[in-house]
Amino acid sequence: MKIVIAPDSFKDSLSAEAVADAIALGLAEVWPDATLVKCPMADGGEGTVESILAACEGELHSATVQGPLGIKVNAHWGWLPHSHTAIIEMAEASGLQLVPVGQRDACISSTFGTGELIRAALDAGAQRIILAIGGSATNDAGAGALQALGVRLLDAQGQTLKPGGLALAQLTQIDLSDMDSRLANVRFEIAADVNNPLCGPHGASAIFGPQKGASAEQVQQLDQALGHFAGLCAQALEKDLRDEPGSGAAGGLGFAAKAFLGAQFRAGVEVVAELVGLADAVTNADLVITGEGRFDAQTLRGKTPFGVARIARQQGVPVIVIAGTLGDGYQQMYQHGVDAAFALASGPMTLEQACADAPRLLRERARDIARVWRIAAKG
Repeated sequence: MKIVIAPDSFKDSLSAEAVADAIALGLAEVWPDATLVKCPMADGGEGTVESILAACEGELHSATVQGPLGIKVNAHWGWLPHSHTAIIEMAEASGLQLVPVGQRDACISSTFGTGELIRAALDAGAQRIILAIGGSATNDAGAGALQALGVRLLDAQGQTLKPGGLALAQLTQIDLSDMDSRLANVRFEIAADVNNPLCGPHGASAIFGPQKGASAEQVQQLDQALGHFAGLCAQALEKDLRDEPGSGAAGGLGFAAKAFLGAQFRAGVEVVAELVGLADAVTNADLVITGEGRFDAQTLRGKTPFGVARIARQQGVPVIVIAGTLGDGYQQMYQHGVDAAFALASGPMTLEQACADAPRLLRERARDIARVWRIAAKG
């Protein structure tokens, strides 16, 4: 019996590795002789670096960089020395979780720290950089990251622009003469599941600006500022990528990565699955167990269980999901490779209780699944 355990993290509760460990303990109670293959997963958001390093035996590095509002933060990033690959979660440097709710300001928050992490990866000799761009606090179209990499953004007086997306309305000149030359020799990949354009009603400012502290009036101002920036970029680069799918990701960091770094966009779960070798692990498996904190219709947008089920389905391996909660529309996943889904809670309990008891609940659910599977196998 070979079982692959490939869950995402349970937000605010357990890492993907801890989830996989708990599930494995439950399965081993029923199947002590089974081959249990643990592949902690992520979809490009929180936990991406941790999952990849756990599977690939990489190195965790750190750097002191500017946070979204300019306050120094200690940010971690991953390094795979054998392939000279850096894995960077932009949320480590420019994430929404770094800014208290009352201080969130989409007009002035900057991706400068993310650019500093890219620079640290270049210093380490990176030939490939994977940028996981979920959870941003920023709406500056990646301008801050570009500045950290040597791009000069100047106003009419030849002065460097202040941080943030709103300042881009004052941009008159883009100077690429000091842009870090090492970037030309690096392959960039963006791990994300967002396909919004940079501007317009479905753009970065309109869709994501309010959750980052932007008022309705500021959303309009930011959208115009980002459009102005995109127009000047089109002149400097002789290509206009503002309407490309994904350009609006992470407050427009996707735009900068596409336009200036030649980044290729990929679904985050596909990138992680490739690096951890999930397809090879699933080969000849009897069962795959995956999971996430909330399993619902949004999972179809490229979250971990969707990607895991897609790979397992290609090899005809059944998939079971264990989730913190089962939300509206989760049954749609039954058409995409998931065979059954189970929630953790065994009775009425608060979210706090469920988070605190997650290891025990995961172990019990996995044990129950194994017992039912064993009965079905006998029949």
